[in-house]
Amino acid sequence: MKLRQFVFITVLLTAASIAGSGVRPQGPVDAGGGSRPPDRPGTGRPAGTGEVIDLRGLRNVEFGDTEAELTRRGILRSEVNACGPTLTGHETASPVFVDDRLVLLWLDDPARTPEGVTVGTPVEQVRSRYRQVSPLHAPRGTYRLDGLLARRGDRAYLFLHDGRTVRRIIAGYADWARRLFATGHGPC
Repeated sequence: MKLRQFVFITVLLTAASIAGSGVRPQGPVDAGGGSRPPDRPGTGRPAGTGEVIDLRGLRNVEFGDTEAELTRRGILRSEVNACGPTLTGHETASPVFVDDRLVLLWLDDPARTPEGVTVGTPVEQVRSRYRQVSPLHAPRGTYRLDGLLARRGDRAYLFLHDGRTVRRIIAGYADWARRLFATGHGPC
């Protein structure tokens, strides 16, 4: 290696070392270096982030929409590596169709309900945020989770939990949410 290359590499390493030194921020920061809300425990994601699901559906996707309509609008797509169709712009939601109609959405973290319930929410908070919830018990001897069904009319949230915190949220038509719980079958 020539002396000039050696000096150049040494200068680059010294500059990188100086740029990386100094006082580290005390709280979480966003990509631009500004502060952001504290992370939700155990998620590594800021509190209050995530897509909101209500009992009508998601932004531009409603329960009862047909597969054909969602495909025509460019929202529904089939991925080779996915277990079923996926929703463009809604990566945290897995759709469940029955007779060509959207009946349920399985939600992943960090999606949340308008009442602020998300994966990791304590079960007692779910009970306090919804007037009526029906407890659903998983069959003994299975690895399935218990549930809380928060129903409003023909729609409901199904909160699957481990007895302490919510582990999965399913939203849609109440009868289909109850059937899903009874059979134990997910979208895949």
